[in-house]
Amino acid sequence: MARLKDRYNTQIVPELKTVLGTDNIHALPRLDKIVVSMGVGKALENKNALDSAARDLATITGQKPMLCRARKSVANFKLRKGVAIGAKVTLRGSRMYEFLDRLITIVMPRIRDFRGVSPKAFDQAGNYNLGISEQIVFPEIPVDKLEFTQGMNITIGIKARKPGDSLELLKRLGVPFRQPSQEQGA
Repeated sequence: MARLKDRYNTQIVPELKTVLGTDNIHALPRLDKIVVSMGVGKALENKNALDSAARDLATITGQKPMLCRARKSVANFKLRKGVAIGAKVTLRGSRMYEFLDRLITIVMPRIRDFRGVSPKAFDQAGNYNLGISEQIVFPEIPVDKLEFTQGMNITIGIKARKPGDSLELLKRLGVPFRQPSQEQGA
């Protein structure tokens, strides 16, 4: 069993029961899925860029990525409908917990000038979105064989009744949130 999943079942569930005031474990917030995606705009000029990004994504997640294609043509971007322009992976189960554990404990501390993630990046359903500017913060990616740096979006899908419950779950899982005094513009 994944280390983070074991911690969720043994330690976090009882804590959430007392904090949220419910005895029903099915009413507690829980992780549903994690979607890691890369939009590769360079794929229009360089066909190898998408292959390289998909290879890096497979190395990071341990799962083969699905290619994403353009839904419609955009003349200004020289983009045609049906052209592959990105890759994504949906993680569930133990792979999801393993990835989140590596993201929290290994990757986030390696990000340059990291002061925590924003607590305001939740959508209305309680899912959390996080952007990483380069894939080299993952230790699985060899820097010497890297063809180009590419950013990625990580969406943590959470089943929760209220968005505030999602924040409480991620705090207890160990996601380092920025303090309100450190928010930009504050």
